Amino acid sequence: MAQHSVLIVDDDLKLAALLETYFKKEGFLTYLAHDGLECLSAVREKNPDIIVLDLMLPSLDGWTVCRQIRKERDTPIIMLTARDEESDRLIGLEIGADDYVTKPFSPKEVVARAKVIFRRVYPNKEASEKVIAGKLTIDLLRHEVLCEGIPVELTPTEFKILELLAANVGQVFNRLQIVERTQGYSFEGYERTVDAHVKNLRRKLAVHCPALQYIQTVYGVGYKFAGDTYES
Repeated sequence: MAQHSVLIVDDDLKLAALLETYFKKEGFLTYLAHDGLECLSAVREKNPDIIVLDLMLPSLDGWTVCRQIRKERDTPIIMLTARDEESDRLIGLEIGADDYVTKPFSPKEVVARAKVIFRRVYPNKEASEKVIAGKLTIDLLRHEVLCEGIPVELTPTEFKILELLAANVGQVFNRLQIVERTQGYSFEGYERTVDAHVKNLRRKLAVHCPALQYIQTVYGVGYKFAGDTYES
């Protein structure tokens, strides 16, 4: 499964980092750019699924950037601006923006709007969201895990952990990252419960795939999804 990706373009570093945090919590792969030229380079190099674009940028403003992107591709664009005049919104939409958000805004609202646009623009991508690793199939839309065609009953937290790790094969997540990405928050002491969830997850998968070790421990760091790795 290709992870959804978003390019966040804003010269306000703190705001860009805040948006990045919220998008990551929703499972997006994130890229950052802080001026117009950097944005165009990132669009061509990374080919993001959706772009969150501030209008007031150094080097090239958001209007110019949006026009150039539209000459090259139809990637969805959400425009961000501190200006609230109707004419500004209309210009943004007329030159190809898909949505328009005025500062100050809620980061959750921006992510929610991005998800709505994503479902509308990429219906087939949403409908085919499955992770397949040998005998294991994770259906993200049906919230279902199959091992050799047999359902594996998981708790919501176990499913979220498996989804996070399987969508990022080979990437190591520490306990705090797993808690934040699967629960949306963290507090002292809760990270250690990740070990218990992973233990239960491994036990349940092993019932139907006893020879396979999908989730590996990276000692001193955390966990990663290794795909079809056979135990010795």
